[in-house]
Amino acid sequence: MAETTTYNVPDISCQHCIDAITNEVSAVDGVTSVQVDLDYKTVTVVGGDLTSISAAIDEAGFDIAPG
Repeated sequence: MAETTTYNVPDISCQHCIDAITNEVSAVDGVTSVQVDLDYKTVTVVGGDLTSISAAIDEAGFDIAPG
């Protein structure tokens, strides 16, 4: 079973943000699901490599908050 990881991404503010993150993270090998929550400013990902997912979020133009 694939691991589920949630990232805090405080700069998510609109549908464009959601689309950019979803497109980048969905392209990571092994990722089976991406949920971006605008209200809680989180990205929940099922599957994939943590380093590659972090890089994809960065490539989309967003920083992951610590914690």
